[in-house]
Amino acid sequence: MIITAIYIDILTSNSKVVQVLYDLEQIAKKQALPSIGPVKGKILTSIISKYKPKTIIEIGTLHGYSAILMANLLPENGKLTTIEKDTNLAKIARKNVEDAELSCKIEVINTDGLIGIPLLQKQKFDLIFLDAVKSDYLKYLNLAEKNNLLSDRAVVVADNVLLYRNEMQDYLQYVRDSGRYKSQSTETTLEFTKNVRDALEVSVRNN
Repeated sequence: MIITAIYIDILTSNSKVVQVLYDLEQIAKKQALPSIGPVKGKILTSIISKYKPKTIIEIGTLHGYSAILMANLLPENGKLTTIEKDTNLAKIARKNVEDAELSCKIEVINTDGLIGIPLLQKQKFDLIFLDAVKSDYLKYLNLAEKNNLLSDRAVVVADNVLLYRNEMQDYLQYVRDSGRYKSQSTETTLEFTKNVRDALEVSVRNN
């Protein structure tokens, strides 16, 4: 197994996580799946390290790559809730979470994000990762706001904001211009490509 750069910091803490992430990368490459991959994963790792969230909600699980990556970086009492509407993908993700020995930190909810977010009321999240239906990003965020799910300095991370910018213009205008967030894009490449440009939008909630 060749260890990519993103894994170096977590290798000594949980070798099971490393193996699962590596295996998921190989599957994503072969099947051309929209998993975030190691390049975006490294950016996501730096975001987690900078803002140090204790609770995370993810919309769009796929096979669990990003959920496992983020949850492994949470403190011992940290919690990540990930919502996946596809029943088969949710089942696969749960198995991968088990294999990574992170069931104590990760909960996989099998439902549509627009249905699942309101079910989490009474909880607070320090970070939201949006990686599901691109045209619904603003709906996801507005639901989280409406249900009072965001902590005071919550960070919202949205994937594919360059590649699918036409589908999320309302979202980008909101986080950049509403005054509720301090927002910036981090440009990178689309997972498992060398020259397809994409970006992550990182938006920090203003008090």
